[in-house]
Amino acid sequence: MTAQGVPAVVLLSGGLDSATVLAMARAEGYACHALSVRYGQRHAAELDAAARVASRLGAASHRIIGIDLGGIGGSALTDARIAVPESPSEGIPPTYVPARNTIFLALGMGVAEGASADDLFIGVNAIDYSGYPDCRPEFIDAFRRLASLATRASVEGRPLRVHAPLIDLTKADIIRRGLALGVDYGLTVSCYQADAEGAACGRCDACRLRRDGFAAAGAPDPTRYQ
Repeated sequence: MTAQGVPAVVLLSGGLDSATVLAMARAEGYACHALSVRYGQRHAAELDAAARVASRLGAASHRIIGIDLGGIGGSALTDARIAVPESPSEGIPPTYVPARNTIFLALGMGVAEGASADDLFIGVNAIDYSGYPDCRPEFIDAFRRLASLATRASVEGRPLRVHAPLIDLTKADIIRRGLALGVDYGLTVSCYQADAEGAACGRCDACRLRRDGFAAAGAPDPTRYQ
């Protein structure tokens, strides 16, 4: 079953997971409106990557919305004074950005309603991930309940469908899915502290998960390292 030409909003960070989700939604026939967020992150390389991915994978549109999560504080991704850890640690790491996925999904919900789209895709994953609380199935289920109450469309009988197709996949499985759909992962940037050209540090948690994923998938790693 396909959704040929049906509009959908896809949250697109420019990383490996969101690129895979965009490819999956396109393969199902959705007309994908990609949404990226400039939220005060350490570098703009991932937004440049998002633009490349949106173009290559045939998104119907791509917009970037700006907000300032640095004003909230408490994350190594929005505060240069907090070091990005370069080795695994216990608990939720300092790269967790408070309320990020809640805010991103809310923005996506608004964009979806404005575009008369009933489907919203996000690339969260709860298997090979950094332990962020807003990447868990319970969180996605809770947002689905919120979305069923929060929009005019839902009140009028068109509740928003929130899709998280990677939620229970390993990183290797995600990579295999993407490669089968023709995703060029060389276009993506996952590193928490990539340089201006998008070259990865090779040491942070995101780099470790990505590198291990390609190794487990038996696929060459196209990441450009510093």
